[in-house]
Amino acid sequence: MVYVAEPLDLREGDRSRLDSLTRSSSVRAGLATRARIVLLAADGVANTEIAARTGTTRPTVLKWRGRYGELGIAGLDDEARPGREPVIDEVSVLAETLADKGKPPSHLGASHWSARLMAGRLGISFASVARIWRKWNIQPHRVETFKFSTDPQLEAKLRDVVGLYLDPPAGAVVVSVDEKSQIQALDRTQPILPLRQGIPEQQTHDYIRNGTTSLFAALEVATGKVTVDACYPRHTNTEFLAFLKLVAKAHPGVELHVICDNYATHKHDNIVRWLAKNPRITLHFTPTSCSWLNMVEIFFGIITRQAIRRGTFTDTADLEAAIHNYIDSYNERAKPFTWTKTADELLDKIKRKSINNTRH
Repeated sequence: MVYVAEPLDLREGDRSRLDSLTRSSSVRAGLATRARIVLLAADGVANTEIAARTGTTRPTVLKWRGRYGELGIAGLDDEARPGREPVIDEVSVLAETLADKGKPPSHLGASHWSARLMAGRLGISFASVARIWRKWNIQPHRVETFKFSTDPQLEAKLRDVVGLYLDPPAGAVVVSVDEKSQIQALDRTQPILPLRQGIPEQQTHDYIRNGTTSLFAALEVATGKVTVDACYPRHTNTEFLAFLKLVAKAHPGVELHVICDNYATHKHDNIVRWLAKNPRITLHFTPTSCSWLNMVEIFFGIITRQAIRRGTFTDTADLEAAIHNYIDSYNERAKPFTWTKTADELLDKIKRKSINNTRH
């Protein structure tokens, strides 16, 4: 005599839900099979026959009959798996990443580690490597450039310039002066396609060179305005002297302090002789390799982004007209740049940077 289990009693409303699980294309195959097992058991089909029809085994049929009888449809979900995630030694990952100055072995042919390269080396997932790197702020893909100032008068010059920003002499005018040389008048080979909804402005990658010009600018520190600007085809001491005369004319009868960098033309004998005849004007030089200390460089960055880089110019006259037009508009809304770092703070940062980047 063959024993056949009693038909499985279904909870109210479960038959339609189970039938839906067996037909749905978005349900996992395992869950659909379990639902079919329960439906066949409810129809009184023998366990052995159910196993044959569903491609499973009799113990599997018994398992899901029992789980449904105990928990209903919720019992057909996967059981929680015991155990815990394997523990990855973060110290080993960090040590391997930073070994040999952060460089992979030469046979890999890579200049720096990637998460996948490191994962392959350690036999773990690249997601685990990326997680550990994020946690400890390790960024092998990034590189920063630095340049040390070798100026023997670094501290004296830095204190002089920062002092003019933070505490200018009473009644005096402080201007920051420099030249942005070799600005190219570029024109595209095809007309620019304008900005549209969902599509940025588009331009051809190739261009036509229509000459160059050099922009000289004097930024008044107290107001943030470019009080003098001029464009010259060259940037020798002759042009710098001519520009200094324009700056002096724009600020008559006052003590004038001019901040500039260490470019050789700024120290030419012609400049020295002219300054001797104009004692009210004093040049202050930023330290070597510290052009960032010259405030007018901030303005050069602004005009480059907003008027030059994406502009199209048929010739240098067109370029220079665009520059002067932008400066006129800029001055109408100009506000002074606020210098916040003291000389001591900057010197301490430079010292720390020097130490950090010279360790072996």
